[in-house]
Amino acid sequence: MTLQQLKYVIEVANRGSINEAAKRLFITQPSLSNAIRELEEELQLSIFERSNKGISLSKEGVEFLSYARQVVEQAQLLESRYLNSKPSPQHFSVSTQHYAFAVNAFVSMVQKYGLDEYEMALRETKTYEIIEDVKSLRSEIGILYLNEFNEKVINKMLKAANLQFTGLFTAKPHVFISIKNPLASQKIVTIDQLQQFPYLSFDQGEYNSFHFSEEILSTMSHKKSIRVNDRATLFNLLIGLNGYTISTGVLSADLNGNEIIPVPLDCEETIHVGWISHKNIELTKLGSAYVEALKQAVTLHDSN
Repeated sequence: MTLQQLKYVIEVANRGSINEAAKRLFITQPSLSNAIRELEEELQLSIFERSNKGISLSKEGVEFLSYARQVVEQAQLLESRYLNSKPSPQHFSVSTQHYAFAVNAFVSMVQKYGLDEYEMALRETKTYEIIEDVKSLRSEIGILYLNEFNEKVINKMLKAANLQFTGLFTAKPHVFISIKNPLASQKIVTIDQLQQFPYLSFDQGEYNSFHFSEEILSTMSHKKSIRVNDRATLFNLLIGLNGYTISTGVLSADLNGNEIIPVPLDCEETIHVGWISHKNIELTKLGSAYVEALKQAVTLHDSN
């Protein structure tokens, strides 16, 4: 087993493709495939599962990758300290539901810890994919919410994937609406008052189960309903169509401007927002820094 082979495994895991990893490593695809296969044979371990759909980490591969990353990071520190070599680009990825505070935290983390070179990813994506991303180590951290309705299903998935949920904050439901919406002047709105306006929600694709919905009260019926894929589109529709969506009430004027406001929703539900990670894998330096930035972003909002 060589350090180079470990770097190969990490790159393939990051790319999710032998072909793409080979391009990044400037070697041929057969050479990369052979190097990984030789490592698997030496260790008598299947690091990757191969199928017609591509390549993905096996259960044993997820654990192996965590150790490989630690070894490579330590080797890079030695090289930087004693060989005066240029530090390798930093890597960090997070997958999240569509939360402004998650973006704010990412910005703060990069500004504070990003070196001259880094390669990072912030994926605002579907609930099921967040769990899959963290399970396969495509992302180190995932951000989602639990409530009384979805927690049994989500917790079952987390347990099966050996993931853990760590709470960030608990919120009462709010609706996001335009400042020009007729309900904008109210201190609280009821579900009945919302029926005349278009309900906006994030599409969950193939896994469009009520339990994976990014919005609570997902089983309710609506006279007018629109699904979207990204936050910018949703906010444009909130303004253009006087639509509404249901969320935590945590909103960033820096990122989203002042045309969207949160108004408390009259219901007894609570939303527990938190982050998920592997149970037996320590967070990297950037992972820990991001969690601290998340806490600060939430605290800053609570104090305003």
